[in-house]
Amino acid sequence: MTRFRTLDDAGDLKGKRVLVRVDLNVPMENGRVTDATRITRVLPTIREIAEAGGRVVLLAHFGRPKGKPDPKESLRPIAEAVAKDLGRPVAFAEDCIGPKAAEAVAALGDGGVAMLENTRFHAGEEKNDPAFVQALAANGDVYVNEAFSASHRAHASTEGLAHVLPAYAGRLMQAEIEALTKGLEAPARPVVAIVGGSKVSTKIDLLVNLVGKVDALVIGGGMANTFLHATGLGVGRSLCERDLAGTALRIIEAAREKNCAIILPVDAVVAEEFKANAPHHTYGIDAIPESGMILDVGAQSVERVAAALNDAKTLVWNGPLGAFEFPPFDQGTVAAARHAAERTKAGKLVSVAGGGDTVAALNHAGVAEAFTYVSTAGGAFLEWLEGKPLPGVDALRV
Repeated sequence: MTRFRTLDDAGDLKGKRVLVRVDLNVPMENGRVTDATRITRVLPTIREIAEAGGRVVLLAHFGRPKGKPDPKESLRPIAEAVAKDLGRPVAFAEDCIGPKAAEAVAALGDGGVAMLENTRFHAGEEKNDPAFVQALAANGDVYVNEAFSASHRAHASTEGLAHVLPAYAGRLMQAEIEALTKGLEAPARPVVAIVGGSKVSTKIDLLVNLVGKVDALVIGGGMANTFLHATGLGVGRSLCERDLAGTALRIIEAAREKNCAIILPVDAVVAEEFKANAPHHTYGIDAIPESGMILDVGAQSVERVAAALNDAKTLVWNGPLGAFEFPPFDQGTVAAARHAAERTKAGKLVSVAGGGDTVAALNHAGVAEAFTYVSTAGGAFLEWLEGKPLPGVDALRV
């Protein structure tokens, strides 16, 4: 297992200026944070550094201001939200480099916390410009990356700083890395992956990578329809990328060569309208009516997923099995999620899940807390599953 530098390796932080890159790209409405999950998750690292006497300097981006200041995408209201949840003052600087940033950092005492303005107000952030990296580094003695969800981008504050200052993973980053390593890099076998969602086209790289790493791959959601169509089955008016039938067949063949079992639905819940509580009926997968749309997996398919989970020691999950936003087409996803949660609580399964729809589905099923780890990282989680390098993570390797 690859080792990463963490806060345990950072030594005495008392009196040191610690640049902490966090992801506070939180949902806002009328100037107020509407979901503080990302704030809550970084508080332990902020508190740990502050309580050790470090001077915490928070770096973050917000929105897409295209390399120039935009008052609508200022971090000031987010700094206020962090202060409230942290229970201590958070100073705010109107720039992340230059005199305003330097003044705010210089005013910090041991254990103090400041937030610098949106790093994306400067074009050098996304360009990973060396001069901008140095300007950021001027306000720190140590760098801590606590933004796994932004670490698939080689930006100045996520990757560049790690090469010019002593660099460490924060506790959230550490937890992400350890969970993902348990999921695919060094998993307990057998490993099952559940991949759902609407389109094969957005997850080709993911599927190609997974068939070489897992023992069984469950394909659900709209993307399963493309695979069913590719094998010659009718899917009616279901969402289906018919032009990707060849790609689906190649993935099936690759799985066969690598001894990875592909698990597709054997029955489906079908309706003629895509809306909540639409009249519906369950059909065998070889009897889907031409006017119907597959909106969920059926009970027999859920049993097959449960059987795979009973044999597994590790689960990696990305994407729902059906249109879970519309009841009753959430039942397949909920049943599979609850079974995985029961196996996890019994100590028989390491369960790692991630991606926006997946997190929402697990929360909907009421089991997110029961999984071994649920990543909120989205794009970074997906790119890691695809086997792609994450520059911000790789920069922390020992």
